[in-house]
Amino acid sequence: MLRTADPGGKVRLSRRFAAAWAGGEIATVGTAEPPARPARPTAPELRPPREMPRRRIGQSTAGRQALYHALAHIELNAIDLAWDIIARFTAEAPPRGFYDDWVRVADDEARHFALLAQRLAALDIDYGTLPAHDGLWQAAQATAHDLLARLAVVPLVLEARGLDVTPGLIAKLAAAGDTEGTAVLETIYRDEIVHVAAGKRWFDWLCARRGLAPEVAWRDLVARHFKGVVKPPFNTEARLAAGLQAEFYEALAPEAPDG
Repeated sequence: MLRTADPGGKVRLSRRFAAAWAGGEIATVGTAEPPARPARPTAPELRPPREMPRRRIGQSTAGRQALYHALAHIELNAIDLAWDIIARFTAEAPPRGFYDDWVRVADDEARHFALLAQRLAALDIDYGTLPAHDGLWQAAQATAHDLLARLAVVPLVLEARGLDVTPGLIAKLAAAGDTEGTAVLETIYRDEIVHVAAGKRWFDWLCARRGLAPEVAWRDLVARHFKGVVKPPFNTEARLAAGLQAEFYEALAPEAPDG
């Protein structure tokens, strides 16, 4: 999957391999070295996050095209992130449950991309038409040396941030009368709670193996390997459902200015 550039092919392979793993047709994990970067189509143009145009959903088709395109790009990266965590860190010798969780995540992300691609098609646009940012894979590269760092940054910062912002996007799509898009984002939102929970479960497991306090380790790793800000407002209900207590992450949030 990581060497497959075509998004549709990546989705099909991911879903096929996930079904084979769940059905017992694949029972062991190999030791192949994953590529430093997954294969990608020639489009979209990748830009630094700060150079991406701001999208406004509102009632406009262009705004919803931009939203679905940005989300599809995130989900395509998420497919690769799930397979990369499976392939890259086999030296940690995690139990079968680790692979069960991340294969499921890969399958979910592939399904999410397909749903978003359908929404794009309904709005007469294809994935790759608009520019996209490379922030997610930059985070993967920054944490490629250590499974604990990868878990700290990708599921417990980046995916957790998705829990914070998605309800607002759902509300805007609903206000725009986009019932199909609302249903897609509600599906993604429910699944992402499960994904963040998997990240927290295996982060805690690895901290216990290394004799580390999870809260202290997480804050240290985020400070060292995440260039952004863990910023409020937080969706405390969804985060708690994923196993993230407020005291785990609020200490890294910037303080509100006086006055």
